[in-house]
Amino acid sequence: MEFRRGIFAGIAAYLIWGGSPIYWNAIKEIPPPEAVSWRVIWAIVILLVVLAFRSQWSVLARVWSNSRTRLLSVISGILLTINWGIFLWAVTSGHILEVSLGYYINPLMSVALGVIILRERLSLSAQISVGIASMAVVVMTVADHDFPWIALSLAASFAIYGLLKKQPEAAPPLEGLLVEVCTAAVPLSLYLIYLVAFGESIVVTSNEHWAVIPLSGVITVAPLLLFGFAAQRLPLSTVGMLQYLAPTIQLVIGVYLFSEVATTVQMLGFVSVWCALGIYGFDSFRRDHRSS
Repeated sequence: MEFRRGIFAGIAAYLIWGGSPIYWNAIKEIPPPEAVSWRVIWAIVILLVVLAFRSQWSVLARVWSNSRTRLLSVISGILLTINWGIFLWAVTSGHILEVSLGYYINPLMSVALGVIILRERLSLSAQISVGIASMAVVVMTVADHDFPWIALSLAASFAIYGLLKKQPEAAPPLEGLLVEVCTAAVPLSLYLIYLVAFGESIVVTSNEHWAVIPLSGVITVAPLLLFGFAAQRLPLSTVGMLQYLAPTIQLVIGVYLFSEVATTVQMLGFVSVWCALGIYGFDSFRRDHRSS
């Protein structure tokens, strides 16, 4: 029963993440900087409600009192803001396919960071996977004469974010996320005050956006809660395979819903990354099965 509930929660989390470009395109009249600002504000509101419901203020106080934990959370908040900003601009500017590629590459980039920074050892299959994915990016860059900065920026920022979360002094997920979004809220709230004061806020002056913008906070917090629930009930290999749902959904949405055209080189890159992920996923599943 717990396994089934974990599967449902994990699928729900990645369905939200994967389908989020639909929501952001529905409100794409809102400039990305303003959309990110409102996203952060509403995420704070929802997180405060959740923490109040769970009565975990003492945990939050311990997180803030530890200088290294606080520093890690602040840096994580900066990375998260950069990731959200690039993501929102990309999905509302006709670059959903490159966003999808970025989140396909992200797990393999996380593996590479684990080897380089944490001195983790890779199996032969994992080394082959990282090598194939790296070659795919090089081929796409050379053939298209256009550096895939969106995909690599998203993958790198989230991979480094994940690396910080692996540090021993990292804060618990909910409390850490609250500190992270509060870090982002410091400059972004000043930006919102400026927009509102000078009548330049699309949300405030609109007759409809003010009613749907709170969903940005839900889209931010809900999948993280669902993911945390799933991670506690599923083997790591299962969670690892589920994470590819989101970029796959984004790929389908980009091609079939928003009519983005995938070039031959892009499709070659996607196929190469899929092969790399297939090798890595099979190897992870096999090793997890042996250890259980």
